[in-house]
Amino acid sequence: MRAEVVLDRALIFLYEQVLEIELDDIGPLDRADRPKRLPTVLSREEVRQLFAALSPGPNRLTAHLLYGSGLRLSEALRLRVKELDVGTSRLHVWDGKGGTDRTTVLPERLHGPLRRHLKTVKAQHEADCADGVGGVYLPDAIAEKYPTAKTEWRWQYVFPSTTLSEDPRSGAVRRHHRSDSAVQRAVKKAADATDIEKRATCHTLRHSFATHRLQDGTDVRTIQKLLAHEQLRTTMQYVHVLEQSDDGVTSPLDTLPEDPT
Repeated sequence: MRAEVVLDRALIFLYEQVLEIELDDIGPLDRADRPKRLPTVLSREEVRQLFAALSPGPNRLTAHLLYGSGLRLSEALRLRVKELDVGTSRLHVWDGKGGTDRTTVLPERLHGPLRRHLKTVKAQHEADCADGVGGVYLPDAIAEKYPTAKTEWRWQYVFPSTTLSEDPRSGAVRRHHRSDSAVQRAVKKAADATDIEKRATCHTLRHSFATHRLQDGTDVRTIQKLLAHEQLRTTMQYVHVLEQSDDGVTSPLDTLPEDPT
């Protein structure tokens, strides 16, 4: 018999037979096992250093959203203009990993930079429309239901590509979203330029978002929703990160009245 099953039965026996507490309504026990490899998380100072080393522009703004909103890189690059709700500081992710939809926070600090960025993007979109290449890719169902939506401003990508390309599915020439490799290279270059010894990637910023929210008191269930984790055990890995870091624990050597060295 597996050790996990033995422990589950022991806990049930303790509550029902010793403490006389009925457990009929708790459902199956779902243990959050400690993962073999914990995610890499940057400290807040390391995040600051990374951002300071990133050149101003779309790549840095994308990185800010990965950390500020807990997005995956693919989710950030596929954002449409209509999915930014500056008025309520919310960001909507449609058809994320696993086909899920969710709402997460849009940092107030990014309101101004996003407005300035979108002003430039809109001017580019209007120029593309004038040249007859202003249509953006839309899922088939939306394209069929709203034939003119592909040229509407609200459906355009927040982070469009710097170049036009031919869509292999339809042969249409259009502006796709920004390449993920462009952002990944920018983040790696910035990390190499700092004193950060950890492996800092785009996904590290998402891990850091979750861990820092936990440190600030956000409950794990809320973080699960913000990250769109199907299983709570996936989110619990960030609790294990905090446990491993022993945040707030000091060495007894530092409590001695005199310097022993």
